Amino acid sequence: MDFKLRGTITDIEEIASGGSLRILGKLRKLYGKGRWRKLKGIALVELPDGSVGRAELHWYEAHGIGRRDTKIKYLLD
Repeated sequence: MDFKLRGTITDIEEIASGGSLRILGKLRKLYGKGRWRKLKGIALVELPDGSVGRAELHWYEAHGIGRRDTKIKYLLD
């Protein structure tokens, strides 16, 4: 789902890291080696139809590589 992030992500929590990530091999192949973690947080997002609402986001992140594969898990509003 395409969306634009508005503002900052809050309530960030780590879901999984290192060897417990099911797609660790894919992440290393696509983006490189790093300390990959799966994170979740709450943010204000703008959807393609122009509506704006709060959503729970999930993404992968590694130091020096940054945030990758961000997706909306749930719309909260």
